[in-house]
Amino acid sequence: MKKVLLMILDGWGEGKHNRTNAIYTAGQPHIDRLRQLYPHSTLSACGEDVGLPEGQMGNSEVGHLNIGAGRIVYQDLVKINRACRDGSIRENKEVQAVFQYVKHSGKALHLMGLVSDGGVHSSMEHLFTFLDIAKEYDLSKVYVHCLMDGRDTDPRSGKGFVEQLQAHLEQTTGKIASVIGRYYTMDRDKRWDRVKEGYDLIVHATGTPFRNAAEGIAESYRRGITDEFIKPIVCVDESGIPVGTLEQNDALIFFNFRNDRAREITHVLTQENMPEYGMYTIPLYYCCLTPYDDTFRGLHVLFDKEKVENTLGRIISDRGLHQLRIAETEKYAHVTFFFSGGREETFPLENRILVPSPKVATYDLKPEMSAPQVAEKAKEALREQKYHLVVLNFANGDMVGHTGVYEAICQAVKVIDRLAFEVTETAVENGYSVLITADHGNADNAINPDGSPNTSHSLNRVPFTVVDNGVASVKDGILADIAPTILDLMEIPLPKEMTGKSLIQKM
Repeated sequence: MKKVLLMILDGWGEGKHNRTNAIYTAGQPHIDRLRQLYPHSTLSACGEDVGLPEGQMGNSEVGHLNIGAGRIVYQDLVKINRACRDGSIRENKEVQAVFQYVKHSGKALHLMGLVSDGGVHSSMEHLFTFLDIAKEYDLSKVYVHCLMDGRDTDPRSGKGFVEQLQAHLEQTTGKIASVIGRYYTMDRDKRWDRVKEGYDLIVHATGTPFRNAAEGIAESYRRGITDEFIKPIVCVDESGIPVGTLEQNDALIFFNFRNDRAREITHVLTQENMPEYGMYTIPLYYCCLTPYDDTFRGLHVLFDKEKVENTLGRIISDRGLHQLRIAETEKYAHVTFFFSGGREETFPLENRILVPSPKVATYDLKPEMSAPQVAEKAKEALREQKYHLVVLNFANGDMVGHTGVYEAICQAVKVIDRLAFEVTETAVENGYSVLITADHGNADNAINPDGSPNTSHSLNRVPFTVVDNGVASVKDGILADIAPTILDLMEIPLPKEMTGKSLIQKM
């Protein structure tokens, strides 16, 4: 059976042939030599090809997750967007359950979350879909509690978002019941006095009364208060009575998909009394869009975390084969936890080598990082010929790339070019096929169009070179195709969960 070394050059994309690309500037003569001798292609490592929103740059977590899973692993936002667009959200058992609960109990349905198009914590598309479903269930007691943004969006854009929401409500069902800035309800630093403002607003209707939510926001703007800091606004009817406060046994859907700023208000509404702040839990049918906290009890999660089964590591282990993961500290979690589909513990017959990253303030001060030690440990392991799969990560392209210090990035590139070649030579001498690739770009786009340093990841494709004399050609693909390619080389059948494709044509 073939033994395989998978070498991941972190932050090493295929950039332009000019100075913006530190890899091009520094040169990679050793890697280029391998490309002249062996078949190679490029892989997409960003956007929808790795389960992120279209046009979003890849990252190390997502990259290693997709590589190890052998399939596109959809992130929460993309997964929920797809469910809204293809209608499958209506078949979601938890979604059906909450709407049936409201229909049969006669209680109110409250929808709470960030009303903006920032796309960081929430999506108005999700809110609008819930309102569409509420209309389909013929629900009349539907109330929206608007948390205003102004951090991930323009600070005075909130009024426009609320007007869009109002227009959708008129087409569907429901009313806006309250408005407040995210500064209060979406705190994440245990500033419970802020959270109390949000709690008192939805539970006790404590706030400034307005007949119209947009007018309340406009009044805030007139006072110089922008979206994030809008003080509690209570929407009232013509008699001055609050439109929709949260009552016992009502249903509430918190439609934020990101968990960090959704935890505290959820905690005080459902998990723990805080008498010192006058906040007490209420019996509710409480739904979180995604899992907010593993310790929360008695809540309904509409979109649970995807279980990534039958990853490459699992397949190798189940075959009774030995595997090794090796990286320095900065990327150790990526070749272990993320590569294994979110699994912390080792598989049977899996070994791990952690090489400490250097203790420097920033990695431009030591561009080689701990790559020489990682390479040495890898060569020792390859000479043992014990491991059927070795997964190795060189962190430099990404970690030095993030410093934006151009000369240091070039220095890092030269180090990795040489070490990657040395490790490949040792691997080939010991009977290994070698796959050289990256999880995303970074060093390949080190300068912005205006000449300033670029410290973020790139949207560029990444290299994929297969060092194996039995391979005639390699097709272009995506990161999810790497694991199927490895299994093809090892002549191990693909599990049904892996939707990626082998990219090699054998001799």
